[in-house]
Formats: sequence, C-alpha cells, structure tokens
Amino acid sequence: MLNGRENFLETLKKDGKPDRLIKQFEGTTFLPGDPVNTFVRGERFPGMPPKQDLWGTTILWPEDSIGAMPHVTEENKVIKDITCWRDFTKVPDLIANCSALELWEPYLERAAQVDRSESLLMMFAPTGVFERCHFLMGFEDTFLNLMTEEEAFADLTAAIGEYRYNGIKLMVDTVHPDMLLSHDDWGSKTNLFMRPDAWREFIKPAYVKSYDYLHDNGVLIMHHSDSFCEPIVEDMIDLHIDIWQGVLPQNDIVRLMGEIDGRMTLMGGIDAAIVDRNDSTEEEIRRETRRVCEEYGRLGHFIPCITYGGPGTIHPDADRFINDEIDRCNREFFGI
Repeated sequence: MLNGRENFLETLKKDGKPDRLIKQFEGTTFLPGDPVNTFVRGERFPGMPPKQDLWGTTILWPEDSIGAMPHVTEENKVIKDITCWRDFTKVPDLIANCSALELWEPYLERAAQVDRSESLLMMFAPTGVFERCHFLMGFEDTFLNLMTEEEAFADLTAAIGEYRYNGIKLMVDTVHPDMLLSHDDWGSKTNLFMRPDAWREFIKPAYVKSYDYLHDNGVLIMHHSDSFCEPIVEDMIDLHIDIWQGVLPQNDIVRLMGEIDGRMTLMGGIDAAIVDRNDSTEEEIRRETRRVCEEYGRLGHFIPCITYGGPGTIHPDADRFINDEIDRCNREFFGI
C-alpha cells in the first residue's frame, strides 16, 4: 500500500498508478504562518478588533464568524481613483522585510518536523490577484475599473503579480516546499466574474512569473478557486497548475476530466451546501461523498474533497463522515 505522499503523487502523474482515492488533503501537511503572510496579514483571531493589513484593507473577524474577511465600504475603500492608485496604497516590500533568515528560523523548525517521505509540505499563498483588487476597492469598483480604466487596471494587477512573485520566491528559496496552495477565486458558482478574454488580459499575465518559478523549481501548484472556471481550464493548464482545488460540482467535471486527460488533477466536487450545514445529516453527507467518489473518482486524476480552500469543514462531523465514506469507497473499489 502506498503511503499518503506516494499515492498523492501517483494521482497527479499522467500515467500514474494510485492504489486508492485520496482522502481530501491526505498526503499533505498544510503549514501556514510563514514570515511573508505574517508580515502582510498580521495576527488574526476570532473577535479581534477591526484592523488593516499592510495594503490598507480593513479586516474583520467577528467572534461568531468562521474566518476573517475584508470589510470594504465607500468610506474605507483603499483605492478611490485607480488612475492614481499608487497615491492610495503602497505595495508591501517583501524583499526588504521578509528576507532575513532569523525571521524564517521558527518556521523552518516547524517545517523540519514534517516527515517529507510520508507527506508533501504545502505552503500557503492567500489573497490572489483578483481577490486583492476587490480587497482594495470592492467588487463594484473592480468591475467598473476593469471595463473603463484598462491601462490603470493592468498596471495594478501587474504590481500585485510582482508582489506575489516576490513572496513566492522567498518561500521557494528559503523553505523549498513540495507544494504551494495558492488562492484566487475567479468566479461564482455558475460563471466567471469577467469575460474569459478579460481574465486572459488582466489576471492570467500576473500569474505567469510566479507560477513559472514554482514549476521550474519543482514545486507543485495547487490553485484554489471554488468557482465556475470551465472557460479557462486550458489557460490554467498553461499556467502549470497541477491541481485545481475547490472545483465545484456546477462545473461539468466528467466532461472536463475527459478533455484535460490527466494534464491537471481536479480536487473537490463535494457540495458544501449539502454536507456542511447545521442540519446536515450523516446520511446526506455520506450520499454526497459517495456520489462524488463514484461519478468522478473512478475516472482518475480526481481527489474527492470539500471545496473550501484548506483542510477541514465548519462542522467537524461533516469532515469525519466525508473521510469515513471515502474510506468505505476505497475498500469497495480497491480493496484498501
């Protein structure tokens, strides 16, 4: 029987031979809290007072909320005129502030505790290019500026892309992770947030440098986008994305897997609206998990998983039943 790391890697290979379905993030060790993210995001915790990240976005985490979120209003939005956006915000200088080895030593000590013969060390790159735009000016201004101030919008997204490249390069050069979990939601459940050609003009180019660097250094790219991304799947492959994590069942997963033909692995499929509610029953959770394993898991290059951008569900029982049902399917399908 393959260990978690081995089975994960076999699942990704074009002609791999995994011996079972991966159980969500099985075979990886998610290790957030590196100096790059700590520097920009600061400490976050439930019930914290409103605070600004280094870009100037106000962040809230109410006591009864599941996580921190940007709070962008007409009054507090950072960029009020995109044609002079540099007058409103400064791009955090990651090279100047996050390069010192002593900053990384506590994180490197944590990383050294990961048995990388058994598990893939996975670092974290949240708040991608599109997300940073609406963090800075809200959704409405983001879309208006994309349509009416193309030159300034392209300048902003290029700057965000370079900022992300600097952070990712620091992670790769200092830690040499096996994988990076990179976040950027590009659409709703049923559509991209913008026309595919607009995404290709403004968003895709901002990822080329950083994703090329990851690929060239042998770091697997897991891109989280719990969105409808069917129109740009070939572009995602072109960016060297190894795993599209968060793929929603609203995408035609069966058709996509046939078209992709092992060039990218899909991870997700389990509908959170079914399995992760206060009133979700064990039967509902198991039925949805089994549907995903049977409809997609038998086709290869698929990882059944909740569509959230990291391990775990809101309600712990949901995660427990999901994992147990995947175990059941593995016993039935593969005798493991």
